[in-house]
Amino acid sequence: MASELTGVGLTHGNGFRALQRISLRLARGERVAVIGPSGAGKTSLTRLLGSALRPSEGRLEILGVNPWQASAGELRHLRARIGTIHQAPPIPPRQRVITAILAGRLGHWPVWKGLCSLVYPVDIDGAQAVLARFDLADRLFDRCDRLSGGQLQRVGIARVLYQQPDLILADEPVSALDPTLADAALGELVADSERRGASLFASLHAVDLALKWFPRIVGLRAGEIVFDLPTARVSETMLRELYAAEGGVLPTQAQTPVAPRDGAVDAAGTPADGQVAIAVVRFETCRGR
Repeated sequence: MASELTGVGLTHGNGFRALQRISLRLARGERVAVIGPSGAGKTSLTRLLGSALRPSEGRLEILGVNPWQASAGELRHLRARIGTIHQAPPIPPRQRVITAILAGRLGHWPVWKGLCSLVYPVDIDGAQAVLARFDLADRLFDRCDRLSGGQLQRVGIARVLYQQPDLILADEPVSALDPTLADAALGELVADSERRGASLFASLHAVDLALKWFPRIVGLRAGEIVFDLPTARVSETMLRELYAAEGGVLPTQAQTPVAPRDGAVDAAGTPADGQVAIAVVRFETCRGR
């Protein structure tokens, strides 16, 4: 089932208009990354797709269901089919890692099975297997407050992979990871979605990761879609314009600032004509897989 937003707007209670005139369609099995400067509305858009926020205007369907017209039972079933990866996973600090992983399936289990898993984990092998994909199998019975921020973020990804949802929503899923681990974690996320035919929608800070792992890019600025294109058609000029409010700086995972290819530098090593050095994304190596 597809997910679709048509003319969607979102205004918060304080009157701030976070999103306006948003129309996009996410087909079954499609992978889409949304990028844009800070405050563009990326998290708000992700939360809309997860039914955590109700649009102020327009029409929203998630996996073919309008969550605001669904019954309570239909809404529970819908949310069980959505897996959300948060930038800061909402995991109780005293909870053990295995319990955090198994919680991914609670929406699919009968109540008795969920309660039993609190007393004795019901699928130790399954939890350990998914953690092994992130080099965390040895932390299975550790408390979550003993993990680093990066390890906890990988546990959050592993929990959603264990859940096996039809729609994966990832809000800055690798922001706490170094470039090597971030790339590997996204690789696991993409491989899982491809293998199961699940849709994957990710809000990413790092432009280079978006270009490498996602065949479709949505550029968002000030709550509006600036472009929605196949990755191969996204140019460096488009990206500079998207991030113009941040000096044209393209955020990348490596964060290595260099002078623009087409900008001269003066004798002091600063860009001429007031140009700002940017982290140039090597499109020939980052686009697609």
